[in-house]
Amino acid sequence: MKGINEQRAGLLSGFGAYALWGLVPLFWPLLKPAGAIEILAHRMAWSLGFVLLALLVLRRWSWIGELVRQPRKLGLVAVAAATITVNWGLYIWSVNNGHVVESSLGYFINPLVTIAMGVLFLGERLRPVQWVAVGTGFAAVLVLAIGYGRPPWISLTLAFSFATYGLMKKKINMGGLESLTAETAVMFLPALGYLLWLGARGESTFASEGTGHSALLVSAGLVTAVPLILFGAAAIRVPLSTLGLLQYLAPVFQFALGIVYFHEAMPPERWAGFGLVWLALSLLTWDAFRTARRTRAQVRAAREAAAREGARPHPAPLPAPEEPAPSTQP
Repeated sequence: MKGINEQRAGLLSGFGAYALWGLVPLFWPLLKPAGAIEILAHRMAWSLGFVLLALLVLRRWSWIGELVRQPRKLGLVAVAAATITVNWGLYIWSVNNGHVVESSLGYFINPLVTIAMGVLFLGERLRPVQWVAVGTGFAAVLVLAIGYGRPPWISLTLAFSFATYGLMKKKINMGGLESLTAETAVMFLPALGYLLWLGARGESTFASEGTGHSALLVSAGLVTAVPLILFGAAAIRVPLSTLGLLQYLAPVFQFALGIVYFHEAMPPERWAGFGLVWLALSLLTWDAFRTARRTRAQVRAAREAAAREGARPHPAPLPAPEEPAPSTQP
C-alpha cells in the first residue's frame, strides 16, 4: 500500500511539474513592461535565493566542497549555466513577442536533437526506428521552414541549447536541485550586475512599476524552483519511462495556449510540420517501450533459468528510456 501511495504521489508531482512548465507562458507577459533581459536577470538572481532556501530545509550542503575542488566540473557547470541562460532568455522573449507555438516546437523536437547529440558526442548507436524518427524530425524542420518562410530559428535554438544543457548535465552528474544551485550561483553576479546597471541608468522597472510588479519579478525565482522540486519528488518515485512521457505535457500545454489563448496562426503547412514531429515522437515512445519490455522479459527469463539451476540470480540493470526527462524547463 505504501508503494502505491508513493507512486501516486510521484505521478502527481510529475504532472504538477510539467503542467507548471507548460503553463508558464501565462506568467511572462505579466512581467511587462520589463524587457526579456531584465526578466531573465531577475529570474537568475531570485532563483538562487529560492534554491538556497530549499537546500537549507533539506540540509544538502556536502556537495559544495566536493564541487569546488573539481575545476573541470566547475567549467562544465559554467557551460551549462551559459546554455540555460540562452534558453531561458530566448524563451521569455519568444513568449512575450507572440511566438508561443514556435517555442513549444523547440521542446517537442528537443528529444530528437538530444538523440542526435548522443550519437555525435557520446558515440551512442541508434536502432533503426530511432534513425527513422530522427529523419522524420529533419523532414519536419524542412516543412516548417517552408511554412514560416524561414528556418524555425526560435525552435531550433531552444532545442539545441536545451540539448546542450542536457549533455552538460549528463557530464556533471549532479542532482537537479544541486546543479541548479551551482548554475544560478554562476549566473548570479552577472545578473545582479546587469540589474544594478539598469537601475543606475533609470531603466529598471523593479521599483518604478509598483509593489505588485516588484513581487512578480521576485516570484520569477519561485516559478523556476517549484517545478524543479516537484520534478525531484517525481524522479525518485516513478519510473524514468513514465517521466519520459510526462515531459511531453509541457510543450502540449504551450502549444494549446499558443493557439487557444494567444490566437497564433497555424496555417496548413505548420500543421503538417508539427504532425511530422509528433509522428517522430510517437516512434521514439513506441521503440522505448518495446525495448524496455523486451529487456524485462530477458531479465525475467535469466532469473527463472538461474533459479532452476539453483544459482543465485544476478539481474541485469534495465536501460534508461529513450525519452530524456529534462531536469529543468523554461
